[in-house]
Amino acid sequence: MDLRNIAIIAHVDHGKTTLVDALLKQSGSFREGQAIAERALDSNDLERERGITILAKSTSVNWGETRINIVDTPGHADFGGEVERILSMVDGVVLLVDAAEGPMPQTKFVTSKALALGLRPIVVLNKVDKPDAEPDRALDEVFDLFANLGADEEQLDFPVLYASGRSGWADTELDGPRDSLRPLFDLVVAHVPPPEQVAKADAPFTMLATTLEADPFLGRLLTGRIEQGSLAAGATVKALSRDGKEIERFRVSKVLAFRGLARQPIERAEAGDIVALAGMAKATVADTICDPAVETAIPAQPIDPPTITVTFGINDSPLAGQDGKKVQSRVIRERLMREAESNVAIRVEDTPGGEAFEVSGRGELQMGVLIENMRREGFELSISRPRVVFRSENDQRLEPIEEVTVDVDEEYAGTVVEKLSTRKGELAEMRAAGAGKTRIVAHVPSRGLIGYHGEFLTDTRGTGVLNRVFHSWAPFKGSIPGRQRGVLIAMDAGESVPYALFNLEDRGRLFIGGGEKVYQGMIIGEHSRDNDLEVNPLKGKQLTNIRAAGKDDAVKLTTPARFSLEEAIAYIDDDELVEVTPKSIRLRKRHLDPHERKREARKATA
Repeated sequence: MDLRNIAIIAHVDHGKTTLVDALLKQSGSFREGQAIAERALDSNDLERERGITILAKSTSVNWGETRINIVDTPGHADFGGEVERILSMVDGVVLLVDAAEGPMPQTKFVTSKALALGLRPIVVLNKVDKPDAEPDRALDEVFDLFANLGADEEQLDFPVLYASGRSGWADTELDGPRDSLRPLFDLVVAHVPPPEQVAKADAPFTMLATTLEADPFLGRLLTGRIEQGSLAAGATVKALSRDGKEIERFRVSKVLAFRGLARQPIERAEAGDIVALAGMAKATVADTICDPAVETAIPAQPIDPPTITVTFGINDSPLAGQDGKKVQSRVIRERLMREAESNVAIRVEDTPGGEAFEVSGRGELQMGVLIENMRREGFELSISRPRVVFRSENDQRLEPIEEVTVDVDEEYAGTVVEKLSTRKGELAEMRAAGAGKTRIVAHVPSRGLIGYHGEFLTDTRGTGVLNRVFHSWAPFKGSIPGRQRGVLIAMDAGESVPYALFNLEDRGRLFIGGGEKVYQGMIIGEHSRDNDLEVNPLKGKQLTNIRAAGKDDAVKLTTPARFSLEEAIAYIDDDELVEVTPKSIRLRKRHLDPHERKREARKATA
């Protein structure tokens, strides 16, 4: 059977997974009347809740005599490690661009990776049926983007389709019949070359592992494209590391091919196909799985280095162990090492005491997803404020700079520019983006963006959209002002009393309601001034035998501010931690005892 391997790449929310749904339906992958969830490939709970793709997924469709292997990739730059590896196992990409928004930061990120590998993209202008769609402008911007990224003449001569993934049509003309995705299927078959590997079908078997996952029945599964030769279930193969050292020899217990939404065992896999293998104990991502006679490893795509570090520690608060079952540092370490093995964009290092671990990654979202997955698995953790990873070159300290693209209403543009400049940002572009909107592009140190997103939403009344992507390394920009306000700290342990909280409301914004467990050193609110304040949330009303003239009405508390996991991590200061359990997210001081806090503060200023 004729074969094509493609990846669908785009900025987050431009409709990749929805388009794959439509491709699966129209290729006959589902039987008539079969119940299919929307965004069928986003199978992970977190992906469904957040509406984003976190893990790359493979599927395949049959179109006439051709089988098309499709890889759906994440759009967020935080998960860029996935995208970089996936692109090395396909022969073409479908670049999806929202016809209203045009190319966005992650569009630039994924396109630069595809062009660097010599792939010739098919450009699909999606959502052209939206009222604010401007397909001609979006197409001009895509061409400019390709030119700026150094595309060659073949890559610049890209085919274009106009489409609506949700409505299930694509067309070569903007005012075409709009009846199905046939033009996209036909274009993929005509434009994307068949895998070169098919010509090497008689050579010894080799495959580069690009993704790793764990299956409860089959154990470790490595997915990749067969570079040469063929492989049958039961064959003995070996795994080579990047530098060509043998890691292990193992018998392949299962060869699984992607057929529609299912993975099916097959007897033999041929060169050029994308398959998953089971049976290995040690082999991991970027290793070469090959015939025992092969001695050289396949070169693996280099991965961009991490830009932020977060400390994962055991939960040592007075409420530790009440919600989760996995609380020991040994269990936390095992889980983090397992994550680092399957996710090449994450690095884990032990700290001297052994009670905490330095976890480095691409961004706050990636860290938030890892922590959220761990808390759902029953872990309890204490998490530090993210810190930026610095690099040293020629005795110069370099820090990561991010390109920030902001779309806001005109009235808020001045506030956003001012806030970005106080965070040492440099304005690169500012222009009208239609319908009373302004687009601002700035280069801002990663340090300055930690904790900024919540403030940005407040400044723009929730209407602004902020996207960021790694831009470059630059010399250290100097100190950046941190959080402007102090916090309210509980001075005792017990259950919060509504009467006490009511009397604390004029001190600042509260993070807890009545009847919640608190402990000494726990942060229960934000002070209205710039200093920390110790307060007593347990103080009840004094009962006397003298009746008051007015009725004793039940106190009415203002609804407390509740943080999501990412918001809590971004909010805390360097001397604070987030306590994460399966049921709760609490903020606390690193040192719970007030005397110890004063001692540490004196040391810091000495």
